[in-house]
Amino acid sequence: MGAFANWYRQARQEAIAAGIATAELDWLMVHELQVTKLALRLGEVEPTAAALTQLQTLWAQRRDRRTPVQYLVGFTPWRDLRLQVTPAVLIPRPETELLIDICQSLLQPPPGAPLADLGTGSGAIALSLARTFPHHPIHAVDLSAAALTVARHNATLNGLGDRLVWHQGSWLAPLGPWAGQFAAIVANPPYIPTAEITALAPEVRDWEPRLALDGGPTGLDCLQHLSATAPRYLRPGGFWAVEVMAGQGAIVAQQLAATERYRDIQVHPDDNGIDRFVTAYSSCPVN
Repeated sequence: MGAFANWYRQARQEAIAAGIATAELDWLMVHELQVTKLALRLGEVEPTAAALTQLQTLWAQRRDRRTPVQYLVGFTPWRDLRLQVTPAVLIPRPETELLIDICQSLLQPPPGAPLADLGTGSGAIALSLARTFPHHPIHAVDLSAAALTVARHNATLNGLGDRLVWHQGSWLAPLGPWAGQFAAIVANPPYIPTAEITALAPEVRDWEPRLALDGGPTGLDCLQHLSATAPRYLRPGGFWAVEVMAGQGAIVAQQLAATERYRDIQVHPDDNGIDRFVTAYSSCPVN
C-alpha cells in the first residue's frame, strides 16, 4: 500500500473520530488533486510528494483548526450556482435554497419591477433571484465591503454580472431612491441570539462572520427592523420573505401582524419540518 493510500485511510479514521463527514475529506482531495471520486474509491490516485504534503496541510487545518472545507477549497455549490466563499461571507446553507423555491411559488412581480436581497453576503440569494426572475433588476445590499467584493465576483463567475445593482450600507438605507417600487424584499438576516454564539460549532463560531450571525439579545433585532421598515420600500402588494431560526417563525409572524401593514402572513417549514421562513405581502400604500 502506497504512502497516499495509508494516509487516506488514516485521515478517514481521523475524520470519523473528529465528527467530520468523510465526504468533506473526499471533497478536499478531489479539489486539491484534481481527481474524481471514482478514482479515489478505486485506489487509482498517487499524488506527488509535494501534492500530498499540501493536502496534509489543508486536512490539518480542517481537522485541528476546524476550518470549514468550503473556505479551504474556496467555493461551494448552491442550487445551480458555483459560489466563491471566503471568511468574509456566510457559507450558503442547503435549507436556504427553499427560500428561492418559495419566492418562485408565491411571487408574481409586475413586469420590470425591482427585487431586493438584503445582507447579500456571497450573493447566493440575489443571483438565484436573477436566474429565477430574468426580466427584473435585482438590488443586492450588504454592510460589508469585503462581502460585496465576493458577491460581485460570483455574479461574474455565474454570468450574471450585468443583472445586479450593488449597494453598500445597512439593510434598506441605500435603497431610498427606489422606495415604494420593490416587488419583493428577501433576506436571510442574522437571527442567532448573542448569548448562543459561543455554543455554535467551531466551524461557524470561529470562522464565519459574526456580522452575519448575531441577531442581538433575542436574535430578533434585524428581523424586527426589517418588518418595520420594509413596507415603505415595497410597492402595494409587494412580497416580503425572510429566513428565521427555529422557534422564531410564530414570533415574527406576530410582529408582522402587529404592524397592520402586511397581509397573508405565512410561516413555512424546511425539509425537516422546522419553521424556517416567513412570508407576507404589503397591505398598505407607500407612506
